[in-house]
Amino acid sequence: MNLQQLGYFLAVAQTRHFTQAADLQNVAQPSLSKQIKVLEDELGAPLFSRARGNIALTPAGEALLPLARRILADVDTARLEVQELVGLRRGRVRLGATPSMCVSLVAEVLRRFRDRYPGIRLVVQESGSQDLVRDLTRGELDLALIIVPGSGAEPALTTTPILREPLVVASPANAKPLTRWTHLKIEELAARELVMFRPGYDLREATLAACRRAGIEPRFAVEGGEMDAVLRFVETGLGLALVPSLVLVNRPGLRATPLAPPGIPRTIALAHRTDVALTNAAAAFRDTVLEYVRDAVFPRGVEALL
Repeated sequence: MNLQQLGYFLAVAQTRHFTQAADLQNVAQPSLSKQIKVLEDELGAPLFSRARGNIALTPAGEALLPLARRILADVDTARLEVQELVGLRRGRVRLGATPSMCVSLVAEVLRRFRDRYPGIRLVVQESGSQDLVRDLTRGELDLALIIVPGSGAEPALTTTPILREPLVVASPANAKPLTRWTHLKIEELAARELVMFRPGYDLREATLAACRRAGIEPRFAVEGGEMDAVLRFVETGLGLALVPSLVLVNRPGLRATPLAPPGIPRTIALAHRTDVALTNAAAAFRDTVLEYVRDAVFPRGVEALL
Protein backbone atom coordinates (compact mmCIF):
# COMPACT_ATOMS: atom_id res chain seq x y z
CA MET A 1 0.00 0.00 0.00
CA ASN A 2 1.32 3.45 -0.85
CA LEU A 3 0.14 7.03 -0.67
CA GLN A 4 -0.51 7.22 -4.41
CA GLN A 5 -2.88 4.26 -4.20
CA LEU A 6 -4.72 5.84 -1.27
CA GLY A 7 -5.04 9.07 -3.24
CA TYR A 8 -6.50 7.18 -6.19
CA PHE A 9 -8.87 5.33 -3.85
CA LEU A 10 -10.14 8.60 -2.31
CA ALA A 11 -10.62 10.14 -5.75
CA VAL A 12 -12.81 7.22 -6.89
CA ALA A 13 -14.70 7.28 -3.59
CA GLN A 14 -15.37 10.99 -4.09
CA THR A 15 -16.38 10.91 -7.77
CA ARG A 16 -17.85 7.37 -7.93
CA HIS A 17 -16.32 7.29 -11.42
CA PHE A 18 -12.93 5.90 -12.50
CA THR A 19 -12.45 8.23 -15.49
CA GLN A 20 -13.36 11.34 -13.50
CA ALA A 21 -11.08 10.19 -10.67
CA ALA A 22 -8.23 9.74 -13.14
CA ASP A 23 -8.77 13.28 -14.47
CA LEU A 24 -8.78 14.57 -10.91
CA GLN A 25 -5.46 12.83 -10.23
CA ASN A 26 -3.92 13.78 -13.62
CA VAL A 27 -3.28 10.15 -14.51
CA ALA A 28 -4.45 7.82 -17.27
CA GLN A 29 -7.58 5.87 -16.33
CA PRO A 30 -6.00 2.42 -16.97
CA SER A 31 -3.11 3.29 -14.63
CA LEU A 32 -5.51 4.38 -11.89
CA SER A 33 -7.62 1.26 -12.29
CA LYS A 34 -4.52 -0.93 -12.14
CA GLN A 35 -3.33 0.68 -8.91
CA ILE A 36 -6.78 0.27 -7.32
CA LYS A 37 -6.67 -3.43 -8.31
CA VAL A 38 -3.19 -3.79 -6.78
CA LEU A 39 -4.48 -2.19 -3.58
CA GLU A 40 -7.49 -4.52 -3.49
CA ASP A 41 -5.26 -7.55 -4.02
CA GLU A 42 -2.97 -6.46 -1.19
CA LEU A 43 -5.88 -5.90 1.19
CA GLY A 44 -7.57 -9.11 0.13
CA ALA A 45 -10.97 -7.54 -0.51
CA PRO A 46 -12.68 -5.48 -3.21
CA LEU A 47 -13.05 -1.80 -2.34
CA PHE A 48 -15.68 -0.92 -4.95
CA SER A 49 -18.64 -2.72 -6.45
CA ARG A 50 -18.90 -2.13 -10.17
CA ALA A 51 -22.38 -3.41 -11.01
CA ARG A 52 -23.65 -2.11 -14.37
CA GLY A 53 -21.33 0.86 -14.30
CA ASN A 54 -22.49 2.04 -10.89
CA ILE A 55 -19.51 2.51 -8.59
CA ALA A 56 -20.18 2.07 -4.87
CA LEU A 57 -18.01 1.40 -1.83
CA THR A 58 -18.02 -2.13 -0.49
CA PRO A 59 -17.91 -2.71 3.29
CA ALA A 60 -14.11 -2.95 2.99
CA GLY A 61 -14.07 0.36 1.11
CA GLU A 62 -16.26 1.99 3.78
CA ALA A 63 -13.81 0.79 6.45
CA LEU A 64 -10.78 2.10 4.57
CA LEU A 65 -12.27 5.50 3.71
CA PRO A 66 -11.83 7.35 7.07
CA LEU A 67 -8.40 5.79 7.58
CA ALA A 68 -7.21 6.86 4.14
CA ARG A 69 -8.49 10.40 4.75
CA ARG A 70 -6.61 10.60 8.03
CA ILE A 71 -3.39 9.15 6.61
CA LEU A 72 -3.28 11.59 3.70
CA ALA A 73 -4.26 14.52 5.94
CA ASP A 74 -1.44 13.64 8.35
CA VAL A 75 1.05 13.36 5.48
CA ASP A 76 -0.04 16.79 4.27
CA THR A 77 0.42 18.14 7.79
CA ALA A 78 3.91 16.62 8.00
CA ARG A 79 4.88 18.24 4.70
CA LEU A 80 3.70 21.62 5.92
CA GLU A 81 5.49 21.17 9.24
CA VAL A 82 8.83 20.79 7.45
CA GLN A 83 8.14 23.87 5.32
CA GLU A 84 7.32 25.92 8.41
CA LEU A 85 10.77 25.40 9.89
CA VAL A 86 11.76 28.45 7.85
CA GLY A 87 10.63 30.92 10.52
CA LEU A 88 6.87 30.72 9.93
CA ARG A 89 7.23 32.44 6.58
CA ARG A 90 5.09 29.75 4.97
CA GLY A 91 2.45 27.33 6.14
CA ARG A 92 -1.25 26.96 6.71
CA VAL A 93 -3.77 27.04 9.55
CA ARG A 94 -7.12 25.30 9.10
CA LEU A 95 -9.51 26.71 11.70
CA GLY A 96 -13.02 25.53 12.39
CA ALA A 97 -15.45 27.74 14.28
CA THR A 98 -19.11 27.81 15.16
CA PRO A 99 -21.18 30.51 13.41
CA SER A 100 -21.48 32.55 16.62
CA MET A 101 -17.68 32.61 16.96
CA CYS A 102 -17.25 33.54 13.30
CA VAL A 103 -19.38 36.66 13.73
CA SER A 104 -17.69 37.69 16.98
CA LEU A 105 -14.24 36.59 18.14
CA VAL A 106 -12.72 34.95 15.05
CA ALA A 107 -12.37 38.04 12.85
CA GLU A 108 -10.37 39.93 15.49
CA VAL A 109 -8.06 36.97 16.09
CA LEU A 110 -7.50 36.49 12.35
CA ARG A 111 -6.57 40.16 11.98
CA ARG A 112 -4.03 39.98 14.82
CA PHE A 113 -2.50 36.75 13.50
CA ARG A 114 -2.35 38.00 9.90
CA ASP A 115 -0.49 41.14 10.95
CA ARG A 116 2.17 38.99 12.60
CA TYR A 117 2.45 36.15 10.09
CA PRO A 118 1.40 37.44 6.64
CA GLY A 119 2.87 34.40 4.89
CA ILE A 120 0.63 31.88 6.64
CA ARG A 121 -2.43 30.83 4.65
CA LEU A 122 -5.63 30.90 6.71
CA VAL A 123 -8.54 28.58 5.94
CA VAL A 124 -11.73 28.96 8.00
CA GLN A 125 -14.56 26.44 8.13
CA GLU A 126 -17.83 27.60 9.67
CA SER A 127 -19.97 24.76 11.00
CA GLY A 128 -21.67 23.29 14.05
CA SER A 129 -19.63 21.81 16.89
CA GLN A 130 -20.50 18.21 16.04
CA ASP A 131 -19.28 18.63 12.47
CA LEU A 132 -16.13 20.41 13.66
CA VAL A 133 -15.31 17.59 16.10
CA ARG A 134 -15.71 15.07 13.29
CA ASP A 135 -13.41 17.03 10.97
CA LEU A 136 -10.79 17.49 13.69
CA THR A 137 -10.62 13.76 14.36
CA ARG A 138 -10.31 13.10 10.61
CA GLY A 139 -7.33 15.43 10.40
CA GLU A 140 -9.16 17.92 8.17
CA LEU A 141 -8.76 20.81 10.66
CA ASP A 142 -5.87 21.92 12.86
CA LEU A 143 -7.90 23.79 15.49
CA ALA A 144 -11.56 24.44 16.21
CA LEU A 145 -13.62 26.66 18.49
CA ILE A 146 -16.37 24.37 19.76
CA ILE A 147 -19.05 24.24 22.43
CA VAL A 148 -18.40 21.97 25.44
CA PRO A 149 -19.99 19.89 26.73
CA GLY A 150 -22.55 18.73 24.22
CA SER A 151 -20.48 19.00 21.04
CA GLY A 152 -19.53 15.35 21.01
CA ALA A 153 -16.01 16.12 22.27
CA GLU A 154 -14.04 12.95 22.94
CA PRO A 155 -10.71 11.78 24.42
CA ALA A 156 -9.15 12.07 20.96
CA LEU A 157 -9.29 15.86 21.39
CA THR A 158 -7.52 18.23 23.73
CA THR A 159 -9.83 21.08 24.70
CA THR A 160 -8.95 24.36 26.42
CA PRO A 161 -12.01 26.26 27.74
CA ILE A 162 -11.59 29.95 26.90
CA LEU A 163 -14.97 31.66 27.35
CA ARG A 164 -18.26 31.21 29.17
CA GLU A 165 -21.21 33.18 27.80
CA PRO A 166 -24.96 33.20 28.38
CA LEU A 167 -27.67 32.76 25.83
CA VAL A 168 -29.97 35.78 25.67
CA VAL A 169 -33.30 36.43 23.99
CA ALA A 170 -32.87 38.53 20.86
CA SER A 171 -35.72 40.82 19.83
CA PRO A 172 -36.06 43.91 17.59
CA ALA A 173 -34.61 47.02 19.22
CA ASN A 174 -37.48 49.16 17.96
CA ALA A 175 -40.16 46.90 19.48
CA LYS A 176 -41.60 46.99 22.97
CA PRO A 177 -39.29 45.42 25.61
CA LEU A 178 -40.10 41.78 26.29
CA THR A 179 -40.47 42.34 30.03
CA ARG A 180 -40.57 45.20 32.53
CA TRP A 181 -38.15 43.22 34.70
CA THR A 182 -34.40 42.84 34.19
CA HIS A 183 -34.71 39.16 33.20
CA LEU A 184 -37.15 37.07 31.20
CA LYS A 185 -38.37 33.71 32.45
CA ILE A 186 -38.04 31.04 29.82
CA GLU A 187 -41.65 30.00 30.49
CA GLU A 188 -42.71 33.35 29.00
CA LEU A 189 -41.47 32.15 25.60
CA ALA A 190 -44.47 29.81 25.42
CA ALA A 191 -46.61 32.76 24.26
CA ARG A 192 -44.04 33.90 21.67
CA GLU A 193 -43.05 32.63 18.25
CA LEU A 194 -39.37 31.79 17.75
CA VAL A 195 -37.00 31.93 14.83
CA MET A 196 -35.21 28.59 14.97
CA PHE A 197 -31.84 27.48 13.64
CA ARG A 198 -31.50 24.57 11.26
CA PRO A 199 -31.11 21.01 12.60
CA GLY A 200 -27.52 20.29 13.66
CA TYR A 201 -27.00 23.69 15.32
CA ASP A 202 -26.02 23.45 18.98
CA LEU A 203 -28.21 26.49 19.61
CA ARG A 204 -31.25 24.66 18.30
CA GLU A 205 -30.66 21.75 20.66
CA ALA A 206 -29.95 24.08 23.61
CA THR A 207 -33.16 26.04 22.98
CA LEU A 208 -35.35 22.95 22.66
CA ALA A 209 -33.83 21.32 25.74
CA ALA A 210 -34.30 24.47 27.86
CA CYS A 211 -37.92 24.87 26.77
CA ARG A 212 -38.75 21.26 27.50
CA ARG A 213 -37.11 21.45 30.93
CA ALA A 214 -39.42 24.37 31.61
CA GLY A 215 -42.39 22.31 30.47
CA ILE A 216 -43.17 24.30 27.33
CA GLU A 217 -43.18 23.40 23.65
CA PRO A 218 -41.82 26.26 21.53
CA ARG A 219 -43.71 27.59 18.51
CA PHE A 220 -41.69 28.41 15.40
CA ALA A 221 -42.40 31.30 13.06
CA VAL A 222 -39.46 30.31 10.84
CA GLU A 223 -36.93 27.51 11.13
CA GLY A 224 -33.93 26.34 9.18
CA GLY A 225 -31.71 29.44 9.21
CA GLU A 226 -28.00 30.07 9.69
CA MET A 227 -26.77 32.63 12.22
CA ASP A 228 -26.85 35.74 9.99
CA ALA A 229 -30.27 34.80 8.61
CA VAL A 230 -31.73 34.17 12.07
CA LEU A 231 -30.54 37.55 13.34
CA ARG A 232 -31.98 39.32 10.31
CA PHE A 233 -35.30 37.49 10.70
CA VAL A 234 -35.48 38.68 14.31
CA GLU A 235 -34.68 42.26 13.25
CA THR A 236 -37.65 42.24 10.88
CA GLY A 237 -39.98 41.10 13.66
CA LEU A 238 -40.62 37.52 12.51
CA GLY A 239 -39.95 36.13 15.99
CA LEU A 240 -37.53 35.88 18.90
CA ALA A 241 -34.36 33.78 19.08
CA LEU A 242 -32.08 32.45 21.80
CA VAL A 243 -28.55 33.44 20.78
CA PRO A 244 -25.12 33.88 22.39
CA SER A 245 -24.72 37.36 23.81
CA LEU A 246 -21.53 37.99 21.82
CA VAL A 247 -23.31 37.90 18.46
CA LEU A 248 -25.40 40.95 19.43
CA VAL A 249 -22.37 43.20 19.87
CA ASN A 250 -22.51 45.92 17.19
CA ARG A 251 -26.06 44.91 16.20
CA PRO A 252 -28.02 48.10 17.00
CA GLY A 253 -31.15 46.66 15.42
CA LEU A 254 -31.42 43.99 18.10
CA ARG A 255 -32.09 44.04 21.85
CA ALA A 256 -30.68 41.41 24.23
CA THR A 257 -32.85 40.34 27.16
CA PRO A 258 -31.13 38.11 29.75
CA LEU A 259 -32.85 34.93 30.92
CA ALA A 260 -33.74 34.53 34.57
CA PRO A 261 -31.26 32.43 36.57
CA PRO A 262 -29.92 29.86 36.07
CA GLY A 263 -30.19 30.89 32.42
CA ILE A 264 -28.46 28.90 29.70
CA PRO A 265 -24.69 29.34 29.96
CA ARG A 266 -22.35 27.69 27.49
CA THR A 267 -18.60 27.20 27.35
CA ILE A 268 -16.41 27.84 24.29
CA ALA A 269 -13.24 25.76 24.02
CA LEU A 270 -10.30 25.68 21.63
CA ALA A 271 -9.74 22.08 20.52
CA HIS A 272 -7.17 20.07 18.59
CA ARG A 273 -6.27 16.43 18.12
CA THR A 274 -4.41 14.91 21.06
CA ASP A 275 -2.42 12.38 19.04
CA VAL A 276 -0.93 14.88 16.57
CA ALA A 277 1.40 17.70 17.57
CA LEU A 278 0.30 21.11 16.38
CA THR A 279 2.24 22.51 13.45
CA ASN A 280 4.29 25.61 14.16
CA ALA A 281 1.69 27.79 12.46
CA ALA A 282 -1.22 26.17 14.33
CA ALA A 283 0.62 26.54 17.65
CA ALA A 284 1.23 30.22 16.91
CA PHE A 285 -2.44 30.65 16.05
CA ARG A 286 -3.47 28.90 19.28
CA ASP A 287 -1.25 31.30 21.24
CA THR A 288 -2.83 34.25 19.42
CA VAL A 289 -6.34 33.08 20.37
CA LEU A 290 -5.40 32.69 24.03
CA GLU A 291 -3.62 36.06 24.07
CA TYR A 292 -6.63 37.79 22.51
CA VAL A 293 -9.04 36.30 25.05
CA ARG A 294 -6.80 37.43 27.91
CA ASP A 295 -6.55 40.97 26.50
CA ALA A 296 -10.10 41.56 25.28
CA VAL A 297 -12.86 43.37 27.15
CA PHE A 298 -16.05 41.35 26.76
CA PRO A 299 -19.66 42.43 27.32
CA ARG A 300 -21.27 41.96 30.70
CA GLY A 301 -22.03 38.33 31.39
CA VAL A 302 -19.24 36.96 29.19
CA GLU A 303 -16.43 35.47 31.28
CA ALA A 304 -12.89 34.79 30.08
CA LEU A 305 -11.65 31.48 31.52
CA LEU A 306 -7.91 32.05 31.06
